[in-house]
Amino acid sequence: MIHFQNVSKDYNNHHALTDVTFKIVPKEFVSIVGRSGAGKSTIVKLLIGEDKPTKGRVIFGHYDVGKLKSRELPRLRRHIGTVFQDFKLLPSKNVYENIAFALEVASRPEHEIYDYVMEVLDLVDLRGKVKNFMNELSGGEKQRVAIARAMVNRPDVIVADEPTGNLDPVNTMGIISLLTKINELGTTVILATHNKDIVNQLGRRVLVVEDGRLVRDEENGRYSV
Repeated sequence: MIHFQNVSKDYNNHHALTDVTFKIVPKEFVSIVGRSGAGKSTIVKLLIGEDKPTKGRVIFGHYDVGKLKSRELPRLRRHIGTVFQDFKLLPSKNVYENIAFALEVASRPEHEIYDYVMEVLDLVDLRGKVKNFMNELSGGEKQRVAIARAMVNRPDVIVADEPTGNLDPVNTMGIISLLTKINELGTTVILATHNKDIVNQLGRRVLVVEDGRLVRDEENGRYSV
């Protein structure tokens, strides 16, 4: 499904990634770990087409991501749901509207939008908060809304970039349990994190990034950087 082929990325003569190669197959749960600045977020940006590689190729399905034009990126991103540390929710909209917005921009019919939104609200256990605004939610609830928004287009992959960075330990484990559930339902999950406890508890595949290089790729890996 995903193939980074000898990918390097430079920013103003800084080597953010150097000759990174890996594959991810459908329905995997993969953690990308490393210290802050190691290159985890750069990998995410290249995968979703926010940046282009300086060298190498990023393949997602039949897309050569680095060669896509701006007008072609929305088609790619319908296959990828992205979850960020800072939620990126719209404060002027309630829970339902934040999630529905992702479908409205794709011109989905109103009845389909309602059905899809309520389906993902059930998945993240937030149906009771459908009319709440963002200032009425806890950090954990906001991240659940963000995950619901990422899932509403029924993507093939969820990419979570430090999704628990602003959460306490209880809410952190709730979000990781939810991502695990999503993976068990058949969605590929890519988790970028520097949280050692999360990675060790998951016991899934781990890609370790140091100074922009992929230094380890382990099945049933542990966090050791």
